[in-house]
Amino acid sequence: MAYSNLQIFAVELIGTFILVIFATGSIVYDVQIGGYYGIWFAAVTPFIALIIGVYSFGKISLAHFNPAVTIGYYITGHISKIQIMWYFAAEIIGAILGSLFVMTFIGKEANLGANAPNYDYSLFLIFPVEVLASALLMAVIFTVVYTKGLKGFSGVAIGGIVGLDIFFLASISGASMNPARALAPALLSGVLENLWLYWSAPYVGTIIVAFLFRKKFQMQRKREL
Repeated sequence: MAYSNLQIFAVELIGTFILVIFATGSIVYDVQIGGYYGIWFAAVTPFIALIIGVYSFGKISLAHFNPAVTIGYYITGHISKIQIMWYFAAEIIGAILGSLFVMTFIGKEANLGANAPNYDYSLFLIFPVEVLASALLMAVIFTVVYTKGLKGFSGVAIGGIVGLDIFFLASISGASMNPARALAPALLSGVLENLWLYWSAPYVGTIIVAFLFRKKFQMQRKREL
């Protein structure tokens, strides 16, 4: 069944909204209670959000919820140039609405859960780590999409790699992997100095992986004709 751009827009907005509430709201809440849960809580909550989003909306929109992932899907030919705008608009609006929800119903601590790199490390490490986190996410997504037998595990696999990236890499780069998730809390809290990182490194990571997978998908389509 083919879905309209409006349907894709709607589910991408809802999915990104849920993701941002879970990913940033968990950080805000944890700060409110004195950091009792720590990094594992920040890693588990987006994992849960992505399980919900992928299994609920994956058949309609492929469950991007992330502009960097959208660019990857465009490179591999899964979406058209026009659809990029629908995805980007949905993801950014959904993320901003998510941060507004967090601000209204959870709190304003920790800059609304905005990503921040650890400047105890050099930028020459921070930037590649954020590229790596985003590349791992894109690689898992494409592996699931390419390998039909894995599609039943898509939500667990995609949510799992996001959780693992956050758990192991957030202490260095902030492990956003998602320009929309980074933009919304930064914009609403007024803390914009780190946005350059999260609007560059994730795209580098997903674009590299997309070009590595592009021929695989082209050959797969030819076999299916």
